[in-house]
Amino acid sequence: MAESSVVVAIDGPSGTGKSSTSKAVATRLSLGFLDTGAQYRAMTWWMLANGVDVNDPAAVAAVCDKPLIASGTDPKAPTITVDGADVSGPIRSSEVTAAVSAVSAVPEVRARITALQRAIAAEEPGGIVVEGRDIGTTVLPAADVKIFLTASPEARAARRSAELRVKAAAEVAATREALVKRDTADSTRSTSPLAKADDAVEVDTTELTLAQVVECVVTLVEERKRRER
Repeated sequence: MAESSVVVAIDGPSGTGKSSTSKAVATRLSLGFLDTGAQYRAMTWWMLANGVDVNDPAAVAAVCDKPLIASGTDPKAPTITVDGADVSGPIRSSEVTAAVSAVSAVPEVRARITALQRAIAAEEPGGIVVEGRDIGTTVLPAADVKIFLTASPEARAARRSAELRVKAAAEVAATREALVKRDTADSTRSTSPLAKADDAVEVDTTELTLAQVVECVVTLVEERKRRER
């Protein structure tokens, strides 16, 4: 690993703090940042916007090469566009959230997005933090540092609910159920399932603050850099 470049893969299910951690680590270490989940959401948004049946894998596969998806890698202001239009807001809708697992499971979609992710990582001159669900196992198996974030379903639901400004107990419970359902879908899909790489360091964020998680990851990256000098 070159002193000036490092590739960090941060995987884990929703609500474990992947995005916040990855952005903060990238900022601290002056690295690029890539939210791969946003790319799958962008693909899903395009499918819905164009009337594609997201529950028909053949229909999704037939058109998944059409949208032009571009990701900005500045951790302080990451961007995601489809055919030149900013979709950072629309891709977070409940409709996209409900459909993204089905679209993401289509092998042709994963092949296209994986190629895009590898190209972005290779082109980032100073190194990059890439967060997702299959980065350490499939997308960038040779990443210099691999982290797998976990947390209890209750903690994850509370965090996601806070992001969505949900306070009612019933809505928090529904959020937890949706997270668990997505975990099952992502972990059991046949192509690039959500999984911890054998050489990844697992970090349980249930009882940790964001600052503590960031410090843990930064320390792991800096230790790796020291060993490679």
